[in-house]
Amino acid sequence: MSACAPAHLHSHSPPTDPPPPKRRFAVAGADLSASVAVFLIALPLSLGIALATGAPLQAGLVAAAVGGIVAGRIGGCPLQVSGPAAGLTVVTADLIHRYGWRATCGITVLAGLAQLGLGCLRVARGALAVSPAVVHGMLAGIGVTIAVAQLHIVLGGNPDSSVLTNLRALPNELAHMDPAAVSVSALTLTLLLAWPRLRGEPGRLLRKIPAPLVAVTGATVAALLAGLTLPRVDLPSWSSHALAGLPEGPALGVVAAVLTTTLVCSVQSLLGAVAVDKMAAARTGPQARLGRSDLDRELLGQGAANIVSGALGGLPVAGVAVRSTANVNAGAVSRNSTMLHGVLVVIATLLLVPVLEHIPLAALAALVMAVGIQMVSLHHIRTVNRHREVPVYAATTLGVVVFGVLEGVLLGIAVAVVLALHRLTHTRVTHEEKEGVHHVQVRGQLTFLAVPRLSRTLHRVPQGARAVVELDGSFMDHAAYEALQDWQSSHTARGGSAELTGRHGTFRSPATSSAPCHCRPWTPWRNHQCAMPSGGSAEKTGARPTPMSSTPLQGAAAEGTPARGTASPGTADGPEPRRVGLAPAATLDTGTPNTTALGTATPDAPTPEPTAPDAYPHELARGISSFQRNTAPLVREELARLAREGQRPSQLFLTCADSRLVTSMITASGPGDLFVVRNVGNLVPPPGEEGEAPADDSVAAAIEYAVDVLGVRSITVCGHSGCGAMQALLTTEPGAAPAPAPTPLRRWLRYGLPSLERMAAGSGTAPRLAERPAADAVERLCLTNVVQQLAHLRAHESVARALAAGALELHGMYFHVGEARAYLLGGPADEGVFHDVREDMREVEEVCGPA
Repeated sequence: MSACAPAHLHSHSPPTDPPPPKRRFAVAGADLSASVAVFLIALPLSLGIALATGAPLQAGLVAAAVGGIVAGRIGGCPLQVSGPAAGLTVVTADLIHRYGWRATCGITVLAGLAQLGLGCLRVARGALAVSPAVVHGMLAGIGVTIAVAQLHIVLGGNPDSSVLTNLRALPNELAHMDPAAVSVSALTLTLLLAWPRLRGEPGRLLRKIPAPLVAVTGATVAALLAGLTLPRVDLPSWSSHALAGLPEGPALGVVAAVLTTTLVCSVQSLLGAVAVDKMAAARTGPQARLGRSDLDRELLGQGAANIVSGALGGLPVAGVAVRSTANVNAGAVSRNSTMLHGVLVVIATLLLVPVLEHIPLAALAALVMAVGIQMVSLHHIRTVNRHREVPVYAATTLGVVVFGVLEGVLLGIAVAVVLALHRLTHTRVTHEEKEGVHHVQVRGQLTFLAVPRLSRTLHRVPQGARAVVELDGSFMDHAAYEALQDWQSSHTARGGSAELTGRHGTFRSPATSSAPCHCRPWTPWRNHQCAMPSGGSAEKTGARPTPMSSTPLQGAAAEGTPARGTASPGTADGPEPRRVGLAPAATLDTGTPNTTALGTATPDAPTPEPTAPDAYPHELARGISSFQRNTAPLVREELARLAREGQRPSQLFLTCADSRLVTSMITASGPGDLFVVRNVGNLVPPPGEEGEAPADDSVAAAIEYAVDVLGVRSITVCGHSGCGAMQALLTTEPGAAPAPAPTPLRRWLRYGLPSLERMAAGSGTAPRLAERPAADAVERLCLTNVVQQLAHLRAHESVARALAAGALELHGMYFHVGEARAYLLGGPADEGVFHDVREDMREVEEVCGPA
């Protein structure tokens, strides 16, 4: 899903005649050139994969044509190219060995029907729940199997269906290798690896020709010129082409074969669609207009393609990463490129048979062997190692190599489950004494299973000693919590001190705590349970704080309306929390009471009780002290580096001054990541007319500094729900002449009037969230304001210049405070639609291998 900002819309432009309707079968030039590039890659790969499976070579061409035309037309990922995939080679070869070719085609049809059923049930996203270590291990195992089998053909021999048998036969094959086959294969691999590395301007032009095509063509020409006698491509007459037949054999075995084919085809296609979305979103300009893929529709398209391919005697079809990458990089803008590539395969199949029959089988084997080696991705291995899932990856890979694809996947899933249970139940508890302080470290998830070990270790701490319990885990159940609390109470009652620390902050026992509040850095000062009442303490009130808990802002307060806070310890009704946002401001010539700049209250809402004047400096000082004690030691090294090197932020983040928007929290960013500009209403004053100074220079100066001096690569305008500035604007008549504005706030809000006028005029598509329309007028104006401020942003000279040079991207963002959920604005083809960031990133977390 592209997050680029939509094209500029002039809300006051005069009406124009609607554009003439596009021709129904028009093909863009970018799609035409992309289809040719994909066709030149697909032709040799389809023949090579058919050779690797032991199927008739025509079957690879049939699958390539059907995948391009049928899956390209029906599928939900327009830029994904489908066809015979290397990931299906092992499965198909095993099916042919067991059931024969015609029965394998019948199994392909049944797998297509199963995919149609899964697509109708809308379970496509469930396939993405499979552990990435299992998926990458499956692809690696298939890659190893392909490489070992094709190595026999490269050496001039014939492979067996078993990987272990092929490995045992390799020494004999090396002793009796065919020099002609090895020479052709070596030339193919040399061209395949060297062609993408050509340098200079001639190399840039030559690299436009796909390396697989160059490698196979070069090897074929060399073999013909040298007069080498080698097995070559044999394409029998289409009149004798075998079609699908019914599989015979045990029903359980046939069902397992269908499920295996369905699993591999579906997972590879869906992960390929996610990868294509990620690549397409990274493009800039008109090529970045496609919305994200419909995975359920993609599953339907793949099912239909497998039914047609199997019925016509073709190989199983799946999304192919190599061809899809070439399609995206070649600039394809619609599904026409995929379909046209299928048409070109049909034409080549009918007209180029005499040319194709000159290709040596050794050249195709070398090409497929290289693809198999690439499927063992070092990037995937590093990622799996970083997440400590190497056992799952290794078990899946070895299972696929030794037993088969389905068995290997099941083994990988079993190891993943065992590993997850081990991590949940295995907790390491250690005890050591340093300078008179007893440190108890807990590593792992703290559940009831670890309570005996925890209790034994805690009781090693002498009575009256100072103890620090360090918790390093993301989960603690009730039994463990009670055990810690009971020990803490008992230890402090005997004169000792107990401090509990961890990733969620620090808390001490009430008898020894010198500071009443130890919370996470982003915990609000008020409205949470561990906040002590003003002027009191736990000792004075006799109340016991509730450590290890922090109550978040209440829902009403999160949307800008006052709400009762959680009762503070030692009081019956705790003090009323502060109103979120600024103090009530004067109305904008409307007379509407209780309107705030960053939050609103209902007319009959009670006024919160005043807080003691000295409370705020105390809270600020306490927060600074907490930073110096807990956070500063962790970030000091990074800040020292930034102090030496200077700031190099990659993004300018322009958002509202609302206190509920914590930019570093909602973007998970750290020091030096964002150049932040905040103001009331996240407004961008447009630049002045020629020769006229702009009305406000502060925002313009920040934009110019960020773009021209810091060289940021993107600018994000972020609005939010419950914005008081937008609520104030809604009380202003759209199109009315601005009234005298004696206050700075009124003068500033005039820059939001174009957003109000844009919404009232209804120009273009009304902005909305992808999952639902705007809840009310306030949310609709908040969304519209993001779009309008992006238009103002593009009018600034520095921004326009950087956009024209392709050095800058604009993004729109909407943060729903009450839901703690962020939405990104789609590209021009998806104009005005804000998509849930969580759903988008779930799809792009993992991508499939190279084939």
